[in-house]
Amino acid sequence: MKVLRTPDERFAGLPDFPFMPRYSDVATETGTQLRLHYLDEGRRDGALVLLLHGEPSWCYLYRKMIPPLVANGHRVLAPDLIGFGRSDKPALRSDYTFERHVDWMSAWLLGLDLKGMTLFCQDWGGLIGLRLVARFPERFTGVIAANTGLPAGGGRIPLPFRIWLAFSQYVPRLPIGWLIDKGSVRGLSDAEKGAYDAPFPDESYKAGARQFPALVPITDAHASVAECKQAWQVLERFDKPFVTAFSDRDPITRGRDRILQQRIPGARGQSHVTIQNAGHFLQEDQPERLASLIDGMIRQARRAA
Repeated sequence: MKVLRTPDERFAGLPDFPFMPRYSDVATETGTQLRLHYLDEGRRDGALVLLLHGEPSWCYLYRKMIPPLVANGHRVLAPDLIGFGRSDKPALRSDYTFERHVDWMSAWLLGLDLKGMTLFCQDWGGLIGLRLVARFPERFTGVIAANTGLPAGGGRIPLPFRIWLAFSQYVPRLPIGWLIDKGSVRGLSDAEKGAYDAPFPDESYKAGARQFPALVPITDAHASVAECKQAWQVLERFDKPFVTAFSDRDPITRGRDRILQQRIPGARGQSHVTIQNAGHFLQEDQPERLASLIDGMIRQARRAA
């Protein structure tokens, strides 16, 4: 496996991003070691918050949610998926599969022996994150799912996603910072868009970003349908707090919050919210609101204990 590594100088001086990089190694099935980057901020004995990003972002997406969570005494971990951010980037699109990503993140989670986690997940962070919850339900105390889901075949690709899929596969240059900006309501600065472009010096580094849209297991023809159905068997017994926090301006995931609410026992009786004035990347539009939701779930769990 050919692996690319973004030079460190690409990440120098990013706005609102003073965090120390940390790294773990995860192995492929052939033994190749991949370096996975993550942030680990806050008190070592604080309640553990896991923030999972999606496509085509990286943990920079959480830069404005981490400080208020840390200020409330929590320990916050925000990894970069393989292929994104400061994590290593396999060079071939065929190197990226749904199952490999679940395995890589599982290896990272077990390597740090993370327990008692409150998960916040969005976009592909939810597809992978919900698979982690299904694989290790005993390690999670609660979940907040935002603009995400866990398709398991049996569907048709909706028009907004077909447009995104075609664009991602055929545009000559995949404009990462521009995409994050268009998926946000407030409008990013040039420096912020540059921070999202930073992990990708050229198109050769974007194999994962291009491949992810084609991996969403919407139809029965997709890979990982069987594994996602098995995951749903666990999620349909998951009775710990599960809250949906979908935005009001995301045509890609609109309505998928109801599926999660109906199928996951822990979602019953919860105060699900619609995040107003927010796009697909609602972490850019309403970071303080989202951090408050996470803090509220942790405090509620403490009162119930």
